[in-house]
Amino acid sequence: MTVTYTARVANARFGGFSQLLLLWRGSIYKLLWRELLCFLGFYMALSAAYRFVLTEGQKRYFEKLVIYCDQYASLIPVSFVLGFYVTLVVNRWWSQYLCMPLPDALMCVVAGTVHGRDDRGRLYRRTLMRYAGLSAVLILRSVSTAVFKRFPTIDHVVEAGFMTREERKKFENLNSSYNKYWVPCVWFSNLAAQARREGRIRDNSALKLLLEELNVFRGKCGMLFHYDWISVPLVYTQFFFYAGWLKVAEQLINPFGEDDDDFETNFLIDRNFQVSMLAVDEMYDDLAVLEKDLYWDAAEARAPYTAATVFQLRQPSFQGSTFDITLAKEDMQFQRLDGLDGPMGEAPGDFLQRLLPAGAGMVAGGPLGRRLSFLLRKNSCVSEASTGASCSCAVVPEGAAPECSCGDPLLDPGLPEPEAPPPAGPEPLTLIPGPVEPFSIVTMPGPRGPAPPWLPSPIGEEEENLA
Repeated sequence: MTVTYTARVANARFGGFSQLLLLWRGSIYKLLWRELLCFLGFYMALSAAYRFVLTEGQKRYFEKLVIYCDQYASLIPVSFVLGFYVTLVVNRWWSQYLCMPLPDALMCVVAGTVHGRDDRGRLYRRTLMRYAGLSAVLILRSVSTAVFKRFPTIDHVVEAGFMTREERKKFENLNSSYNKYWVPCVWFSNLAAQARREGRIRDNSALKLLLEELNVFRGKCGMLFHYDWISVPLVYTQFFFYAGWLKVAEQLINPFGEDDDDFETNFLIDRNFQVSMLAVDEMYDDLAVLEKDLYWDAAEARAPYTAATVFQLRQPSFQGSTFDITLAKEDMQFQRLDGLDGPMGEAPGDFLQRLLPAGAGMVAGGPLGRRLSFLLRKNSCVSEASTGASCSCAVVPEGAAPECSCGDPLLDPGLPEPEAPPPAGPEPLTLIPGPVEPFSIVTMPGPRGPAPPWLPSPIGEEEENLA
């Protein structure tokens, strides 16, 4: 399993890397403890034999052998050979991860090109993504032992909801002796073409984009298969003699011959010809009946695990190296950058609500609340000093409700509301200072009229027509 320690070395500090020396999972100690025990046992046995078993003459011969081996060991650049080999393996390891078929780009294209809010449109989108996921499962169970233990048979794939029973019949009826991970991708293409004919995909450009993303996804599945098939040449691991490395270069300089590590070109010809004929002829427009998947009504879709892999279910999913960082509550408070006091997010006119007394007229549905909202919308630059001076409350006997008046029909419910101004044409010209010229004339846009008749209708209206 993947071991991440990015958060531990996020900041350079004293003894940062020394903490990594104590980790066990993914460490060199976990990998070499068996070999280390064997080496120590052999070394102790050899040392005991030298000290307690060998005679003095035998000890001299043994010492000469040790000196001879030490002199000639420096002639073989073991460090260079190991460094080259490890670099090759690490680059291959990262390249294989980059070939993992992730559905992120494909699912965004499916969500943006396959329209319809009804069950039919939802069924199209879910089935397309299920076919993509099925192709990934089929190739991963072919190259990964962990995935094979989770889905050891096609029955497990069906029970997990990646494939329906009718699709399984079509899958098994295809007469092909090669790996059939590509079959769901052909189903995806046929289903996308059917969605285009029904108008769920609205134009050919959207269909082209969808098939391009599918080809990228299928290409990564194919690369995983090739990485599993073509291993690092075995002679790279047997680097005892210079002549062996010379033969490695001689063998790999032309991989299209008949050596042990050359490419299986005849196999590729047979496989490519057979699967291409199946895809364009027997499988053309041959789709299973669309039906709701196993997780149609589930809030969280998650495939089951077998008993051999259920321990992986208890491991938390990796969401990022910063998700485990905790902060104190006072460190998570936003600070104002304008030098003002008060909580963040307060609107410029919120002081009016704090200025006026709370009462029945201040609720959202009251007349004063409506007038105050209208005032805030019309003019949000009223100063607190001017508002405080214009509003006053009369002195009343003790126990009676105070009578307040602001001298403004928008703030005083006793005064008549102002009449709405008559509709006018375009907004007048406004003069604003410019950076170079003394003043710049800017035309303020007027109210937007109806949309021109040649513009397409919104997506929602087209989806309702499709429904």
